[in-house]
Amino acid sequence: MAANAVAESSKAMGVFQVADSQQTVETSKVGEGRAPTEVLQTLARHLNCLQDDNKATRRRALCGLRQALQDPELSGAALQEVFSSLLGSLLRCLADPAESCRELSLQVLTEGLRCLPKPQQTLPYLMPVLLQRLGQPTLVEPSEELRLGLVQLLSLTVEVCGARLAPYLDEMVRILQRTIVDPFPEVKKESCKCAASYAKCIPEHFHMQSESLIKPLMQTISHQHSKVRVAVIQTAGTVIQHGNGKSVDDVLSHLAQRLFDDSPQVRQAVTHVVGNWLLELRDRYSYFHKLIPLLLSCFSDEMPDIRQLAINYWEKIGLKWQQENEEDLKDKLDFYNSPSPCYPEGVNRPQLGCRELIYRNLSKILPAISHDITDWVVGTRIKAAQLLAVLLLHAEDHITQHMELILSTLYQASSDEESEVVGNCVKSAELIGAFVNPEVFLRLIMSALQKSPMPSHLLVLAAVIRGSSGQMIKPHLINIANVLSKQEICQGSEKFVFLGQLHCCMESLIKASGEHCSEISLQLMKVLVTILAVPTGEDLYNKVEATMHSLAEVQGLANKQDLYRQHMDQLMEWVASTHEHWTNFSVERLQFEIIVTQSGPVIGEALHHLMPILKACLHPTREPQMRLKIFAVLSKLLLNANETVNSRGQFHLYLETMVQDVLVPNLQWHAGRTSAAIRTTAVSCLWALLQSEVLSSQQILHVQDMLMPQVITTLDEDSKMTRLISCRIINKLLKNSGNQFDPVRLNKIYPELLKRLDDASDEVRVAALKALITWFKSITDDYERTTFKAHIEFLYQGLLVHLDDPDSSIQEAVLETLKEGSVISPALLVQEIEAVKHKHRTPAYCDQLLQHIQSLGITSDPSVL
Repeated sequence: MAANAVAESSKAMGVFQVADSQQTVETSKVGEGRAPTEVLQTLARHLNCLQDDNKATRRRALCGLRQALQDPELSGAALQEVFSSLLGSLLRCLADPAESCRELSLQVLTEGLRCLPKPQQTLPYLMPVLLQRLGQPTLVEPSEELRLGLVQLLSLTVEVCGARLAPYLDEMVRILQRTIVDPFPEVKKESCKCAASYAKCIPEHFHMQSESLIKPLMQTISHQHSKVRVAVIQTAGTVIQHGNGKSVDDVLSHLAQRLFDDSPQVRQAVTHVVGNWLLELRDRYSYFHKLIPLLLSCFSDEMPDIRQLAINYWEKIGLKWQQENEEDLKDKLDFYNSPSPCYPEGVNRPQLGCRELIYRNLSKILPAISHDITDWVVGTRIKAAQLLAVLLLHAEDHITQHMELILSTLYQASSDEESEVVGNCVKSAELIGAFVNPEVFLRLIMSALQKSPMPSHLLVLAAVIRGSSGQMIKPHLINIANVLSKQEICQGSEKFVFLGQLHCCMESLIKASGEHCSEISLQLMKVLVTILAVPTGEDLYNKVEATMHSLAEVQGLANKQDLYRQHMDQLMEWVASTHEHWTNFSVERLQFEIIVTQSGPVIGEALHHLMPILKACLHPTREPQMRLKIFAVLSKLLLNANETVNSRGQFHLYLETMVQDVLVPNLQWHAGRTSAAIRTTAVSCLWALLQSEVLSSQQILHVQDMLMPQVITTLDEDSKMTRLISCRIINKLLKNSGNQFDPVRLNKIYPELLKRLDDASDEVRVAALKALITWFKSITDDYERTTFKAHIEFLYQGLLVHLDDPDSSIQEAVLETLKEGSVISPALLVQEIEAVKHKHRTPAYCDQLLQHIQSLGITSDPSVL
């Protein structure tokens, strides 16, 4: 097929071949002032040899033709005529079976075409052959290098022929459609270069076929070689610039994808193309809303050069549009519109043309951003969030009319798992605060927050407050604080992210309100207490503590205790209003715990609020688990009573209520492990109270009759801790009473203590022995030895049994106890010792005890008690 096309081309040019026998002149003599016909006669033998079956012969012939055409004396019209005569044979050699011959013929054609004075004359013969070699659905030329050479020949043709190639538009497009998708990357790049050059040569004709190149270009735009991608992007820009602008729609999505390209050169190429379109594209006004987002997306590129390039383009675009629409902008140009007083610091305000372009196209751009900002691809979401911030910075107060869409977009994006997306959403929200009237954005945000409180609502609210000025937000402070302190808002979720954003709102309000913070201080305290009440981790806890200090500082208070003091009555009334319904899981219970434990000495000033709550919540009918938690808090307070509940020395006024209504009811025995745990905590609280030293002896004596019977019953508890603490409490009460216990009451105590000497815990046994020592010391002259001889005898006998305990430490403790008790009735004790001494494994302790009694100098006559 190729041979036929070349043959027909040769006949059309009238090329005559001469027999070898007629060839008499050497090639080296060609061009010595001879006419073109004479030159052709000298080349006839070479032309004939091109038909030879031998590859080497054909190659030598081509070399001869190449040498002849390189003769410096052959130029101008003569060269044109000779080359035209040889063209058919050279073109036919492009289909030669030998690759070396095809390569050589391609070189001869390329060198000749570059030197011809009228290269356009070759087009009727050259273009059909190039179309046949390059423009077929399947590869005709198998060699990659030769396909590259053919495309370079085509590029050269465009270079030397220029607009004269207009009649061959169809052929050119068919060739480029195939070569742009060629497997060889170099062919792709050269084809792109050729297509761009051709588009520039004949723009008045090219637009008719420019769309035909878009599909192959877009097929190649994602090629693995970055240089190929760059070439395709640049070519697409030129093809559309000089062709049909409607193709912009076909390439936009592909260009948008290239903004995520790993190669900076590719992203830079996109920036150049889009910038040039916005400056020079004939129909650019129709595509502003589609092209502007691509260019502005480059503002956040990681490469400074690309960012600066995009900024430079954007400034030129805005200035050109401003000049083209000067009449419409006359008023705005004449009367300068000063920026918002809340304009971001360190940010240059875009010129008027740029701002107007965004304002006029914002309604068309925002829906696409709202869609992309929730895309499944992370990069797309980041780009959309970055672009939104750039658009809002340009649109300024014109974003007011788009607030609903913008806020709903920010709500969605603020819950993104990517921190970069969330960070840009925060920037956008701060810009809303800077440019929009607070009355507008607060109405929308508060409405959404009250319908369904979410972390994203709080994040946006905190950001808009930060972005706005304190002067503008001041009239709305009370309303904001009241809404946030509502139970359904501040207790809307226990998740860390929700409470974290709620804390951010508190910080923003404190900063915005400044010296006027006292107006909303109580509401802020309620919210901060709620955040502290939910266990969310040390980090957030410390942040909230710091925020409390800030709240105190802006009001001129010394510390957070002063802050609690300022609001203690209202806070206690706040939590007390719901205490009848508290359970173990109630947030209100946790709020109460935070207030009473964090307020330090201030709680001592609010006992009139505290005690009724404790009395009600620790009633035996209330939920056991809740009572356990509140008892734990009470223990903390009582352990440091002088710095908490007794900071004002008023706790004794509520002692009877504490004992009679709180402790005693919870010391009573009830079946179940939970009830046992409650008794343990109640005993612990009582021990903490006695240890705190806040009560005088008289005050303890006043409640001792109520306490002792209940404490004695706890000596039989399964819990070792309960038994141990109970022994210590009895010891403490005995010491406190001095000698004021009557004998009857004393005799009710020792049997229970004696039982504890058989306890499984040595620690409890030792504590019981210490209590018995105190018991012995409590006996006065009012204790009738004769009347209560049986009691003393029983006690001595019980102790002597344990004097022979296997544990030497217990023996030592029993010995000390008996020594203390020997003064009550030494004769009786001697009698009891003598009765059991021979039964002891180690009678040494009995001997020591007898020696001790003798050393006392008291009679040991058994008849004398």
